[in-house]
Amino acid sequence: MLTRNKTTYPNGITLATTSFSRGADHVDEYHLMFTCYGFDGGIECRIQAISDTFRIVMRDLDITPVFCRWFLSDIANQQPLIPEDLGSCATSIIGQPPTDGSKAGLWVYGLSDVKSHKEGDNFYGVRHGEYSHFWMGDYLKSTDDPEKATVSILTDYENLLKERDCSLLENCMRTWFFVRDVDVNYKGMVVGRNRVFDTAGLTTASHFIASTGIGGKKAEAREKVIFNAYAVKGLKEGQVNYLKAPSHLNSTMEYGVAFERGTSIDYGDRRHVIISGTASINKYGEIVHRGDLRGQTLRMMENVEKLLQSADAGWEDVCHIIVYLRDFSDHDEVSKIFSEKLPDIPIIIVEAPVCRPGWLIEMECMAVKATECGEYAPF
Repeated sequence: MLTRNKTTYPNGITLATTSFSRGADHVDEYHLMFTCYGFDGGIECRIQAISDTFRIVMRDLDITPVFCRWFLSDIANQQPLIPEDLGSCATSIIGQPPTDGSKAGLWVYGLSDVKSHKEGDNFYGVRHGEYSHFWMGDYLKSTDDPEKATVSILTDYENLLKERDCSLLENCMRTWFFVRDVDVNYKGMVVGRNRVFDTAGLTTASHFIASTGIGGKKAEAREKVIFNAYAVKGLKEGQVNYLKAPSHLNSTMEYGVAFERGTSIDYGDRRHVIISGTASINKYGEIVHRGDLRGQTLRMMENVEKLLQSADAGWEDVCHIIVYLRDFSDHDEVSKIFSEKLPDIPIIIVEAPVCRPGWLIEMECMAVKATECGEYAPF
């Protein structure tokens, strides 16, 4: 059902792929990670090589790109090099340097047998069977106030959902908040998010949304908060579950941050598992292994494993991993740990300060597992 492959192309681009298939009459899913470590050429050549390889792979495998995220080391100079015609899908371009020194990387989520429809500015919909999936690429407001920016962004996003008979409460499954100078601006983003969530009915009495809040930037200094999101229309009661691992992790609201540790979505033919940004933390909300990179990495992975297990999933079901490091120079040690413990999962490690200074590392991932659940329509 789930297969992983790694290919290095003649142009120097390496592609790590996870694909999930349930056979004929079912949608196939693809998580693709394009990297150019060891590439002999400047950044313009690297981005062009990734783009060319992307086009070849989409054509040869007959994949529709649904969501793309570029990770760039110099957002101001490199973003203009990204081809504007690179797939009709929600796109994110973030200043988060790949720590292997490659300067650029690309994560792509794609599907078979679907078409992506533009619904708005960097907002795309994919419809198949009984479900509509809505992906939001980079959305932002130019203001020096991260709280006001977040309120405005989420208000606009909720209006987009309402136009499609959806809501933040019922339909949004995943968000990302990239915050410029996270040590200064993260608190404002959190306050703004909490304000909107409270009015939208997202509270401790209902639920929150799986999320990552991490350092990341665009070229303009006034763009403090960048937003990405994923929503699903057509879900029935009981299809969505919110993941807990009380032996290892506390509720995020115990320290005033409104997001779920993870979310699972049951379809008739598979289960999606979305793991939020996760760090080295214990059940009391305290940093574990302060100052110890290896200790934090292993505890972070243990926390993620517990969340996966709460959805009856495991590392064997994980489709891709994104790792965030506060310190660029920690790459080799972290890369070695992941290579030893999870050698086959597509991964990218980027420099992106975590939201609490004592955390040296954070990760997120997505998983998919074959299931049979006749009460729900297939994905």
